[in-house]
Amino acid sequence: MLPTLRADWHLQKGAARTEVYLAAWRLGEDLLVWLYNENAHLGAVAVSQVDNTSGRVYTSLITLAGHKDDSVAQQAAYTICKAMRRSTSVIAGIHLDDITLQEIDEILANARGLTADFLQVVARTEDKP
Repeated sequence: MLPTLRADWHLQKGAARTEVYLAAWRLGEDLLVWLYNENAHLGAVAVSQVDNTSGRVYTSLITLAGHKDDSVAQQAAYTICKAMRRSTSVIAGIHLDDITLQEIDEILANARGLTADFLQVVARTEDKP
């Protein structure tokens, strides 16, 4: 069966300029997560997987030149993979023109909060592998 564009989960956190969205899809046993705002773009991609021998989570990261979405992608991929024990890819693309330091802090907090909210929603709706 081919995947559809409709997300299996869709959440949001924050308001106005610092509102962030999370959409996620099941890809078999794996997860694809997209963190974005109204100016969605491809800023960074992180992939986390559990090493079956050591049980450790390893994360690889690709950041597009000039983008600063890497910490959002890396933290979300690692956190979700560690909790769910599933390979997880996170695409992050959050952009604000003339962003302030306070807005950066709020966006980072909203992204972390969405990751935690996502894990809670998933825990309520399905069994972990």
